[in-house]
Amino acid sequence: MDLPVAPPAFDATSGPQRRDRADTGADIGAGCGLVFLELAVLVADFGLWFLSGFNLDTAKSVKTDSLWGYLTAAAGVGAFALVAALVAARARAIVTVVSQVVMTVVITLVVSAGALAQAHEDGSAGNGGRSCPAVPAGPHCG
Repeated sequence: MDLPVAPPAFDATSGPQRRDRADTGADIGAGCGLVFLELAVLVADFGLWFLSGFNLDTAKSVKTDSLWGYLTAAAGVGAFALVAALVAARARAIVTVVSQVVMTVVITLVVSAGALAQAHEDGSAGNGGRSCPAVPAGPHCG
């Protein structure tokens, strides 16, 4: 006697819609760890810049270092964050992607603001306090 055979049970892990996303706990841990490390490097970088102009001797006048080298290091951290976001996107680690994109945007804004401030300081230092060169380039130059 032939008994009927039950059809196979539905398995959501196989088939065209298989989930191959990163584990949520590991995703959150990686995102938080990367943000912490990047912030630590940025604090150390700009802390060194701040300490370059810090002196306890009141008789001495100390000028801070140029910001360009420190901005280059910060831009390197931003590039690292962008690469980390791309790698996380490939692994489908959504939390890490979002955190690294946010860090990339914040670092880009900080580097841009620092570059503008340093360019303004470099321009005004050699022109007797004026921010425009000898030949006016815009309407704000007079």
